[in-house]
This record gives sequence, C-alpha cells and structure tokens, in this order.
Amino acid sequence: MAAAPPSYCFVAFPPCSKDGLVVFGKNSARPRDEVQEVVYFAAAAHEPGSKVECTYIEIEQVPKTHAVVLSRPSWLWGAEMGANEHGVCVANEAIVTREPASESEALLGMDLVRLGLERGATAKEALDVIVALLEEYGQGGNYYEDGSSCHTFQSAFLIVDRNEAWVLETSGKYWAAEKITEGVKCICNQLSLTTKIDAEHPELRNYVRSQGWWNGDSDFNFSEVFSLSDDHLACCSGRESLEKQGGDVSAQAMIDVLRDKDSGVCVDSESFLTTASIVSVLPQDPSFPCVHYFTGTPDPSRSVFKPFIFVDDVKLVPKVQSPSFGNDDPAKKIPRFQEKPDRRHELYKAHEWARSLLENDQDKGQKLMRIMLDLEKQGLEAMEDILTRTEVLDPAEVVDLFYDCVDTELKFFK
Repeated sequence: MAAAPPSYCFVAFPPCSKDGLVVFGKNSARPRDEVQEVVYFAAAAHEPGSKVECTYIEIEQVPKTHAVVLSRPSWLWGAEMGANEHGVCVANEAIVTREPASESEALLGMDLVRLGLERGATAKEALDVIVALLEEYGQGGNYYEDGSSCHTFQSAFLIVDRNEAWVLETSGKYWAAEKITEGVKCICNQLSLTTKIDAEHPELRNYVRSQGWWNGDSDFNFSEVFSLSDDHLACCSGRESLEKQGGDVSAQAMIDVLRDKDSGVCVDSESFLTTASIVSVLPQDPSFPCVHYFTGTPDPSRSVFKPFIFVDDVKLVPKVQSPSFGNDDPAKKIPRFQEKPDRRHELYKAHEWARSLLENDQDKGQKLMRIMLDLEKQGLEAMEDILTRTEVLDPAEVVDLFYDCVDTELKFFK
C-alpha cells in the first residue's frame, strides 16, 4: 500500500493567536514534478437540473455557488486547499486506513475541498456538504497524474471559519469529526481523532462492530479502530513551534512553521515536494476582511506568500494559471494519463529559474531571496495595516492585490 504524501495543516485560535485572529496554514506535499496553480471562480447561479463535472464524475449542481480561490494540482477539478468569500478555508489530507481506498472513479478528496467551499458559508455547512456528497457519490480514483499505477487514499480535512474548525476524517463513506474552538490543531497524513468525537456517520459504530474492529465495550477511539498501526500516536511536527509562540501566532509565525525543513513540515524528499502553500488570516470580528496568502510555487522556503482578499470583480491572474488543454487533456481521455503535458505556468517557470540560481550561484541566489522576502514582508505589513485600521476597506484598494504581487514577483525574477 502506497504511503500517503506527508502534507501538514494547522489552525491557531485565540488565545494562542494574536489580535483575535484565526490563523490557518497548509503545506501541500505532492509528487515532485506536479504543478499547482492558483485559480479564482466568482459566485454563480446555476439552472435547475444543472450538472457539474468534477475530476472523474459528474454530479448534481446546486442553485448557487460561492466565490472561491483555490490552490490545486493543475490537472484536476478540485483543490488541495482554498477559501471562499465567507471566510471558510478547507484543506485536504490523503490518509491510509485499514479499509483499502477504492480505485473506482468517484469524488476525490480534493473535489470535496472545492465542493465544500463552493456550497458552505460556514465551516459546519462545508462539513455537512462534504459528508452528504461522500454518502451519495463515494470517494475513489487516482490521486496522481500517473498512467502506470493507480494511487488511492482515503481523506481527512481541516475545515475552518472565523469562529470554529472541524477536523473531519473519513474511510470510505464513514466518517467522524471533532470541533475545535481554541488553541492549536495540526493534522497530517495520519489519523488523529481519538475519543473526542462531536459528529459522526450514523452507522459508523455499527459498521466497525460488524467488521470486528471494535467490540462495543471499550471506548470508541476512531484512530485506533481505523489505523493500520500506531502511526497516529505521533502525527504532527510543527505544532510545538506554534504553541511556543504563546499568544502571538500570526501570519508570519505560520509562514515560518511552513518553511521549516528540519521538522519535516516543509517536505523535500526523493518522492515528494511541498508543491504549494497557503496561510489564511480570519479576523473573528466580521467587519474586517479575511486575508489569504498563496505561494503558487514549490518549496515555501524559496517562495513568496502573496495576499488575496475577496472583493467583487477581483482581477484574474493568468500568470499563475496553467495552460488549458480542454477535452484533449490526457487527464480527461480514457485511458487516462497516457501522456504528461507541460502544465507549468509563467510564475512556475520563473521560479524554476530562481531555484537554479540559488543552487548554482549562491551569492546571486541569496541576494534574490533577500529581495523576495523583503517584498513578502511589505505585503504582510500592508495587510496588517488593513486588519488594524478603523475605517472600512475600499474594495478598489485590493481588487488588483494578488495580480500586482504576482506581477512584481515576476519582474524581480526577470
């Protein structure tokens, strides 16, 4: 059975985070050569009876979908992580349980990330959307763009809004969830739920009893019941780093944790690389906007976190979007993945050049990194100003925000 990619997701609530902010972050570990893009989809109304084509299957569309911004492997429909206009953030983890994941094409965990964001205006609504779709359509299919082998996993999710978070872990259509409202929580590629379960599939306990995995007499511990081993006992690097911040977890503190290679949170191994990262700052006061920082490039220790704020008519950023191949895309043809097209977007290509410079000319590379980190710092300070000022944000001030940050980054690379 293949090992799940070692991604990490975090959330920090007051009193661990500063200034009444909820801080969310994720490193997405994926196959080393996979490209992630950052895409925005506006809120939309849909005709009755409409369908939506996900990565592998078509499902019923809802009357209205929320505006979303997503970081996603560019060959699929869903997302590894993202946010919506209501301040909901969702991230996915591939996990392995004692129940083999299905190779039959259904919804991917990454499809469920996007569907939860498009259909849920709160964290709890997004959770309800995900588990209802899991029940109706199931999960399954290849997690990677690989025509030679089918890599299948179960799914875990961290679902966050301004007030609460839910850790949702699944095996097939069965699931359990824990609600979080304070402190720091981390999830990774192992099960983490134990006996504190705040919501669950109505038949969960009957099912595991019928499989002989639980006798019904001892405490019901989700990880112990569904794990293949005791891996779940030592899940998360990085959590201690955030907890040591006291009440000062900020966007910068979360970025620092995501960049930490020594802890293993920033993955750079023979098989996997952190191919994209996100940090979101969600003020508990709804009069302030949420700020979402995306890299759009691999290895956060060598990438710039660029801010995005939801406003009407936000400017699209083609330079972080991969080429579209339409119906000729090998991911859409049966049999799938017989070829691997060049999915690199403009920022990804520029980042490759910068990475080469860092590796081959240390002086020039370090100088470039200092410039890029200064650019990032300016963005963080500007967003902090927005989150502390008393006057209402003028949408015109940020409609080009992400576009301008990407454009500036590219100019420095050139």
